Amino acid sequence: MNSAILERHGLTRDEYDRIVRTLGRAPSETELGIFSVMWSEHCSYKSSRIHLKKLPTKGPRVLQGPGENAGAVDIGDGLAAVFKIESHNHPSFIEPYQGAATGVGGIIRDIFTMGARPIALMNSLRFGPLDGPSGARTRRTVEGVVSGIAGYGNSIGIATVGGEIAFEEPYAGNPLVNVLCLGLTRAGALVKGRASGAGNPVIESYRIEVD
Repeated sequence: MNSAILERHGLTRDEYDRIVRTLGRAPSETELGIFSVMWSEHCSYKSSRIHLKKLPTKGPRVLQGPGENAGAVDIGDGLAAVFKIESHNHPSFIEPYQGAATGVGGIIRDIFTMGARPIALMNSLRFGPLDGPSGARTRRTVEGVVSGIAGYGNSIGIATVGGEIAFEEPYAGNPLVNVLCLGLTRAGALVKGRASGAGNPVIESYRIEVD
């Protein structure tokens, strides 16, 4: 496989060889694109997973660890704090407002799909320098990201209650846009994304063609 094609797909030569071994043949261009997306940092955390595994995920008050839409902790009085953090780094660099807004929307969705009510947002942002060659691009990115975070949360009544921001050269080419959403629910009312056991309904959808 041409190195330029692998680079364009964000795959290393070792990863390509693993794909070939898994499939028992060379992948088609479509299959290569699917592996590229599913093995990306955004979807599989391939470079940060080793560090994420060091974080504690179990304890007497942990109601839900990794593996669901969001995590949940028992905070007493029959209540659970449900929270989710997500990054929309590269999308926010390409289209700052929509990249940040859809990141906020995604974690709010993950909170209410756990059966919780979203009550607050927080963020941690990193951008390149405001002056110098990349200054104009950074200012545009900052303005769009901040507006995107505020616009999505404000439109549905979820306040941003805290955050932090820093400007450093390593982030000139790609910002870090990390957003957290906090929700509340009854500790015994968590909704899980996995259905198991007999008796669950199966819902089929049909597409009707109209001439």
